[in-house]
Amino acid sequence: YTHFLSVSHMVKIQRPPEWGVNPVPEEYKKLRWFDFLALWSSLGVGLLVLQAGTLLILDTNLSVFEAIIISLIGSVIGSLMLSLAGVIGSSYGVPTMVSIRPIIGKHGSYLPTILNIIQLIGWTTFEFIVLGQAATALSRNFLGDYTYYFWLIVIAVWCWLLAVGGPLVVVRDYLEKFVIWIVYIITLAITIIILVNPTYISNIMAFKPLGSTKYYLLALDLVIAMPISWMPLISDYNRFARDKKDGLLGTLSGYTIANTWFYALGALLIVATGLSDVVSAIASLTIGGVALIFIILDETDNAFADIYSTAVSIQNVFPRTKQIVLFTITTTLSLLLAMTINLAQYELFLIFIGASFVPLFAIIIVDYFLVRKGQYKIDEFYENAPNMRIIPFISWIIGVTLYFVFFYYCPLLGSSLWSFMITAIIYLGLSKIRGESGYGLA
Repeated sequence: YTHFLSVSHMVKIQRPPEWGVNPVPEEYKKLRWFDFLALWSSLGVGLLVLQAGTLLILDTNLSVFEAIIISLIGSVIGSLMLSLAGVIGSSYGVPTMVSIRPIIGKHGSYLPTILNIIQLIGWTTFEFIVLGQAATALSRNFLGDYTYYFWLIVIAVWCWLLAVGGPLVVVRDYLEKFVIWIVYIITLAITIIILVNPTYISNIMAFKPLGSTKYYLLALDLVIAMPISWMPLISDYNRFARDKKDGLLGTLSGYTIANTWFYALGALLIVATGLSDVVSAIASLTIGGVALIFIILDETDNAFADIYSTAVSIQNVFPRTKQIVLFTITTTLSLLLAMTINLAQYELFLIFIGASFVPLFAIIIVDYFLVRKGQYKIDEFYENAPNMRIIPFISWIIGVTLYFVFFYYCPLLGSSLWSFMITAIIYLGLSKIRGESGYGLA
């Protein structure tokens, strides 16, 4: 290792070896369950998650109690899907887009890769926007109209540096040493402030949903969408696991806790304060300024993960391209987008993610655990990967179509669970009919 940047006496970011799409060597597979608990609980924390929690109140007409229950149920379901999807990476040391090659083929993996790149650039853009808005609110426009753009550039550069540092450094030297602990303390403090303040409690008790129709399953979709959005990234990080149990248990526990807490807290914040966005709601609290500072610090690891995984995903198609070049392109593009768009389409963006990846990972989980029973050969990810597997690819397209059908024509029924279950049944049935694992074109 060569030192890339000394951030402080506590944190040193180093430029790690670059494995790209190749398996992580055994000597670098050293992250324990606690490392994954810290990583995935940190990735489950953030202003965008709080903002998604507000949708349970604003868009699905739930009561506060109902929003909390849906947050818990959706987080458990989504985090279990996420954790199971990461087992392949933990077992074979391969990134996510490579891990799907034995299932839908090398060329078949290109379409999910393209969709993943689109969603990751979208996530990076949204992260920059919400971080820029929070930093601007804290600094009170000290540069006038240019304050927001100044913070966007600062945040983008910092996230780029984290991407260059790589997962091992970010988890052990950035998150575990101080950031995640401070965020836990701050989040607990915000929760206590809301629950002990008489005015806030009165607002929560008096709250009545605006509409008469309650969209329980649509709300469940919105909660599940957050862990699902990490599915195309999961193995990019869980491939560093000491063993698959460490990755599975750490991811499941860490993400379930964080996602439940922040969705529920987002709903509580806007009801308690009467404000419609979480940045203003947090800023209005007694410790709002300090809370925002540390949530911003933690939120940058989400943007780091999006930037890093965009590069790894692109390498599934262009394996020889250097990651640092891809980090730079991704960060620059997301920065430019953040300067020109807003968060108005956030809910539709979450639905796009669910439609694209819920059916895909239904197929991946069924193939690995039920069809192939966890028996892949390492060369199936590389030189002996089939070009295309028709049955899983068709099953995936059917699943995506079903998701949108449910979303547009049966919104009260939700989309995620139905598309997941039906896609899984279709793929499992077709695989049994075809025999073994349903290879198509090879």
